[in-house]
Amino acid sequence: MPGHIRIVNDPVELVPLLMTFNDPSFKKVYELLNKSWLTEPEIRAHIDDDCVPLCLQILKKGNLVEEQWRMPKPGSKPEKEFRATYNKFRANFQCNLSDLSDILYISLSNDENLREVVEQIEGELAKGNSSINDLSRKFGVSSVFIKGLAKRITHMDVKGQGLVLLDTGR
Repeated sequence: MPGHIRIVNDPVELVPLLMTFNDPSFKKVYELLNKSWLTEPEIRAHIDDDCVPLCLQILKKGNLVEEQWRMPKPGSKPEKEFRATYNKFRANFQCNLSDLSDILYISLSNDENLREVVEQIEGELAKGNSSINDLSRKFGVSSVFIKGLAKRITHMDVKGQGLVLLDTGR
């Protein structure tokens, strides 16, 4: 797969990358998918870890994997298979250090305070307040912080100037 370069123009797009490469199991999944197309059961055969579904969600959300249906053997059901989309990286952005520190904190932290903020944001989304700017003012954080959280949480995403809850079957 020569020449596929992940160009990052928005620093918030670093969140799924940093999450993937900061976790040994996620990194192993990415490395396997960088070599060939694999189904989820095939990945699980290489990695004895329950994190495979979560890892695939994060990789999909970061546009780091592609998927297709594998042609089944006669009498079998088709299965989705996955492959890493990119093997190179280029950053093309500038941001202030405060925003970069938010991105690194969100990507690499296991702080329980993040869970509390996510729950509060979900409460605001349930009330109909989806504006990134309104949410950042309400919680006293930057809009980059709010967008970064949306990139970290598998059931939340950024759409235009707002957040949306995704139907991920959770």
